[in-house]
Amino acid sequence: MAYFIFTKDLPDIQNTICHIAEDQSALNNLNITQSEFKIIQDSQENFNAVKLGTKHPVSYASNDTITYADTTTVFANKKILDRHIEMFKKSIKDFLDNNTNHPLYNQWSSYYLQLDDLDTNSITYPLNKSLEQHFSDEGQTSLNSLQIP
Repeated sequence: MAYFIFTKDLPDIQNTICHIAEDQSALNNLNITQSEFKIIQDSQENFNAVKLGTKHPVSYASNDTITYADTTTVFANKKILDRHIEMFKKSIKDFLDNNTNHPLYNQWSSYYLQLDDLDTNSITYPLNKSLEQHFSDEGQTSLNSLQIP
């Protein structure tokens, strides 16, 4: 079962998603105090859609249901994709610099290198999908920034 982690006590308020976790192990390895967040279980299908950028969790209701919106990602050109990658890498680097003994350190370090090695010149633009979907389509590891511990 997948988990969606929201800001606590803000039902029906948009954009309160903080993290996503694919399973209990990933949830337990987030750098959060779980009691300070609203954690809702949902399907693997919805997790995959959020992870790959085809859905976004808009809000949650007091009955623990999540409202999703379909999303479309378009990187019009190399410059926009490069900027997105640099922001993602900065978030990962912040995690790596402060969590050298974290159980997921190696996974995120490898993903950082994967992002660093991506040849954005070889991509045809516009890229009409998320970076995560691009990696998944290429058979590579795909992680979402909401998964960063």
